[in-house]
Amino acid sequence: MRIRKGVLGTLSRPRLSLHFSGKHIYAQCIDDDTGRTLVYLSTVAKKPNGTYGTNISKTTSFGELFGKAALDAGIVAVVFDRDKKRYHGKVKAFADSVRNMGLKF
Repeated sequence: MRIRKGVLGTLSRPRLSLHFSGKHIYAQCIDDDTGRTLVYLSTVAKKPNGTYGTNISKTTSFGELFGKAALDAGIVAVVFDRDKKRYHGKVKAFADSVRNMGLKF
């Protein structure tokens, strides 16, 4: 709660929420003012290039797909919500790949 208390998204700068399960990755941009999800992407549905799973290389390619989807939706700046995870490994790989696509944190 300490992390999430200071992380709120608006329409101009939505919250980028990231969640890892045992097998899949879920990411979404949320406008907390209205409670709407603006962009959602997960690895549950198999992608044609095989970007599902949770290791670092697949997380990097998933971050690139999510960054492209967010840019297509008109989102250029986000607030990063890492959901109680430390900023290293898969979380860092995802954040770096989304930044490389052009989103600003």
